[in-house]
Amino acid sequence: MSDSWRPQRTLAECHAILCAPGTPHELETCLIDGRIQRVYKNLWPSIRSFWLWVFDLYPDREYLVYEKQRYTYRQVFSRSLKAAAIFNDKYDVKKGDRVGICSRNYPEYLVAFWACHLIGAVPVLTNAWLPTAPLLHCLINTQCKLIMLDSERADRLEPVIGKLTTEAGAAGVVVWASSEGKGTWEGMQPWETVFDNYKGSSEKVLQQDPQLLPEDNALIIFTSGTTGLPKGVLSSQRQFLTNTLNALVARRRAILRRGESIPEPSPEDPPQGLLLSVPFFHVTMSASMGGAKIVLLRKWNPKEAARLIRKEKLNSAGGVPSMSSDLIESDLAGYALDGLSFGGAPAADILTTRALAAFPNVTLTQGYGQTENNSIAVSFAGEDYNARPSSCGLPSPVNDILIVKDGKVVSRGQLGEIWIRGPNVMKGYWRDAAATEKTVTKDGWLMSGDIGLQDEEGFDSTSVENALFTEGVKEVAAVPVPDERLGELVAAVVTVKPEFEEKVTEASLMTLARTRLPGFAVPVMIIFRAELPHNPSGKILKRELRVLAQREWEKRGRRAVAKL
Repeated sequence: MSDSWRPQRTLAECHAILCAPGTPHELETCLIDGRIQRVYKNLWPSIRSFWLWVFDLYPDREYLVYEKQRYTYRQVFSRSLKAAAIFNDKYDVKKGDRVGICSRNYPEYLVAFWACHLIGAVPVLTNAWLPTAPLLHCLINTQCKLIMLDSERADRLEPVIGKLTTEAGAAGVVVWASSEGKGTWEGMQPWETVFDNYKGSSEKVLQQDPQLLPEDNALIIFTSGTTGLPKGVLSSQRQFLTNTLNALVARRRAILRRGESIPEPSPEDPPQGLLLSVPFFHVTMSASMGGAKIVLLRKWNPKEAARLIRKEKLNSAGGVPSMSSDLIESDLAGYALDGLSFGGAPAADILTTRALAAFPNVTLTQGYGQTENNSIAVSFAGEDYNARPSSCGLPSPVNDILIVKDGKVVSRGQLGEIWIRGPNVMKGYWRDAAATEKTVTKDGWLMSGDIGLQDEEGFDSTSVENALFTEGVKEVAAVPVPDERLGELVAAVVTVKPEFEEKVTEASLMTLARTRLPGFAVPVMIIFRAELPHNPSGKILKRELRVLAQREWEKRGRRAVAKL
């Protein structure tokens, strides 16, 4: 820990205040699917109830901004009611039915998401940039009753629309923002036409409560299909909503560590503004909970991002570390940014220093998790993060972390695979029990495939990745490779900026690692790739890289690079 940082409260004191009776993070213990779980006592029972609660608090605040489109919470709520009625009346979508959504970020994407939950349907959020074959697999395997696309996905799927609707059992396929494309597609309808022509009652959606329970199905998000077909991560209402409160822990804990009190939120508070540069998914919930304005980007462009942050007077941004790095290097430097978050991939130590130099009053937040645990299991912010930039934080109040090697839990300070347990760990992979059993133990531990360690205070670290960051290195992923004597050794997969390809070599990175890591943590092999596989939220997909590294390790005869 940095000598300059002296927290005013211990971690135990902060935990006691954060989780005190009556607070959002108050805890209780429940038996869920045969497992004892520590859960948030005051969590909403369903995403439907969450959305109704949000609208009741912030009806007239500005909610979504996308290019020339602007919507208040009331307008989005009204559209979601009408969309829900259409889903039910026109396409016979009922509680538990799946609705496929495959699109870049548009306001209508979020309208459809909320509409699903108003009637208890299960959104199936697919990666819009998948090739046709895996995209078909996602929509057919989940038996989507209704499929919603943007014009780019409509173009791609039009040649196979008959196969899609027949094998998925879909009652319809609609295309929103159809004016951005050719306007008409065989076997599909423009969503705008369907929406405008509907003359039924929207209010009945509020009167017909689907009686959702916390353990009911809520959402399916797909992992990448880099080494095979994508797997659908099925989450319950509780599992998905837990992330909404987990996302608040880092900043609230940082406030308490400074000796301050957590401010009581009020609808009268000045609205926050967030630039959303990654797919909707989890981050939308925590932003909506606070009544924030969410500004969407068509695609990531640092210059446009900086312009929008200034124009819309936004105070928060983030995404994968490369996006934050782009903002730091843009002409936004010096802007009064309040929050900058990193997630999805390890952030280099130097990024912290550069961020604080560019935005002196910013609170930096780092989060760690996976799609399989609904995003955040570990996080921290503020001075704790600034003092430990190689760490990814502390477990949330409802999550437990183990570091495991060769089937045994290792001591603090030792490297191993990160295991995660808590009420946000997925129900399982959709219709894939075998893959679920390989990923989640019978007593509920998610085996992440990531390598890490915990320090003496319990902070988790991805130290191997941080040790390899140097000028020219874009991304690093540490993965295990097998060893007969020690069980597993550490390897690393690295991407390098084009202008540094001749300067950054395996030998140079190995030399750097030996100056920064204990001997047992130094990678035995470094593999270079043009890019690393990511899920739609930007998370590096370690399981795919683990297979890649093991193959390369076998090719090399399980021999490390010569010592220098």
